[in-house]
Amino acid sequence: MKMVKFTLTKQPEKFMKSTYKIIWSDEAYKNLQHIVDYLEKFWTSREIIKFARLLEKQLILIKRNPALYPYSNKSRNIHKCVLTKQTTIYYKIKDAEVHLVTLFDSRQSPDKLKLE
Repeated sequence: MKMVKFTLTKQPEKFMKSTYKIIWSDEAYKNLQHIVDYLEKFWTSREIIKFARLLEKQLILIKRNPALYPYSNKSRNIHKCVLTKQTTIYYKIKDAEVHLVTLFDSRQSPDKLKLE
């Protein structure tokens, strides 16, 4: 029996497409805008770009494997992804979609967190 050697020419993630779609809630989008406004006011464009890249990387991870992050203590069907020590992404999985519930700025009171 002759052995056939097989070598991948591309990285697996290049041909493994995500089946999940990211859906932004109005609350998540509004909170993202507040975070960007804050960064524009108090930080440099370099930090804004760094934040945007980090957010994009995390959303790609969530898209590829939504169950990667644990459930939130606040709600049993909502996942929690710590983006930075100041920002947490809360999302839920529905069929083939990931619904971003909110991006929460942890410098706020936890009582302001709206998950439903």
